[in-house]
Amino acid sequence: MKRPRSKRRGGIGRHAEELLWLAGGLAESCCRIEDRYWENRLATAVDAALAHDDEDTLDTALDQAFNRGSPGYDELADAIESRTESPAGDSDHDVVFLAAPVLAWSRFRIPARALPAATLTNLRVHLCAHVLAQEARVALADFLYSPDQLPQGYCATASFAARLGRAALESKDLHVDTDEMPETTQFLSDTRYLLAAVAVPRGGAVFRWQETDGSRAEALEQWRGQGGGCLAPLLPGCALEFVLPESYFAACRAADKTSRSYSVRASVAFLVTSLDVPVVKLRAIIAPFWDDQIEEYRIGFTLSDDDDVVHGVVWPLLGAEDEAVDVPAEIEAVLRECGVGAVKVLEHRFPLEYCDDCGAPLYPSPEGEIVHAEMPEAEAGQIPRHLH
Repeated sequence: MKRPRSKRRGGIGRHAEELLWLAGGLAESCCRIEDRYWENRLATAVDAALAHDDEDTLDTALDQAFNRGSPGYDELADAIESRTESPAGDSDHDVVFLAAPVLAWSRFRIPARALPAATLTNLRVHLCAHVLAQEARVALADFLYSPDQLPQGYCATASFAARLGRAALESKDLHVDTDEMPETTQFLSDTRYLLAAVAVPRGGAVFRWQETDGSRAEALEQWRGQGGGCLAPLLPGCALEFVLPESYFAACRAADKTSRSYSVRASVAFLVTSLDVPVVKLRAIIAPFWDDQIEEYRIGFTLSDDDDVVHGVVWPLLGAEDEAVDVPAEIEAVLRECGVGAVKVLEHRFPLEYCDDCGAPLYPSPEGEIVHAEMPEAEAGQIPRHLH
C-alpha cells in the first residue's frame, strides 16, 4: 500500500535505479503509445524482482522515489501493487488477488480461524452472484486472517497470490497451513480478511459492477447481507461491518480508512456498556501526535465529571493526509454522530510516545497532558489489554 517510506542512507543498486528511471519515464509520458512502452518495461522489471524474491530492490526504489519527491513514485507504487496482486494466469485468463475485509469489535477475543467447507461453498456462491462478473472462477483461502497473519511484503504477497490464482483456474479452494502462523494481537476493534483469487477470460470483466446492470452500491449491499450471513456465525460476540471485496491493496486501503471511524464508534459503544453511563456523559479529547511530521491523532475518553482518561483510540493519517487536512473536524463529526456529550480539540503538538511498560499509546487528557488510559478497576479485567 502506498505510504510514506522510511528514509535510507547510501547508494542504491542498479535494479532499483532502473525501476526509478522506468517509473519516471512513465510519469512524464506524453501519449498512450508511450505509456504502453514504459508500462511494459516497468512491469517486466517488477516481475523480475518479485520472481527473485528481491524485496530490498522494491523497497529501496520506493524509498528513493518518495524521498526525492519523484513524479514517478505513484507510478512505481501502482506498478508494484498491480504486478503483486495480478499473478500470471494462463493464455486464456487474467487472475486478480482479492480481499474482503470484515471490521469487528468485541469485549471478547475476536477470532482468526479456519473456515469450514460449507462456509466456503456458501461464500463462493454469494461472491459469484453479487460481487464478481458472470464468467469468473474463484478460489478462497480457507482461513479468516488477522492483520498480523497476512503475507508480509510484496514478494510474499505475490507468491501467495500465485498459489491462490492457480487454484482459481481450477475452481478449487486453497488449504492454508496454520502451524507457523503468528499469534494474533488482541484489540477491542480489529479487521479480519477473507482472501480470494478470481480468474476471468482474458480482457473480460472481473467485477459485477463492470457489467451493464451492476453497481458497487448494490454489490456491497448484497455482500453485507448474504456474505455477512455466512461469516457472522464464525465471529460470535462481535459487532461487524463489511467492506466491499476488491483487489487486494485497494480493499486493504479501504479497510484502513473505514476502520478509523469504526474504531471510534466501537469505543463509544464499549464505554457506554462497560461503564453503564449514557453517551452524553462521555467526553473526548483530540490531539495531534508528531515524529518528524504529523503521524496520527489520538483521542482520549473521560467521563464528563472526571479528568481520568479511561480509554483511547488512535486515528492514523493515511496516504497524502497531513496537517493541512482538517482531520479533527472529521473525528469530531463521528463523535457527535455517536452522541458524545463534549469534544475538546487540543492544538498542542505531542510527541509520539508509548508506555514504557506495556507499549500502549499515551493519550491526551483534558489538562493537556499525555497519560496512560486506565479503565476503572472493576472493568479492567474484562477487556483486551491492547486497544485500537
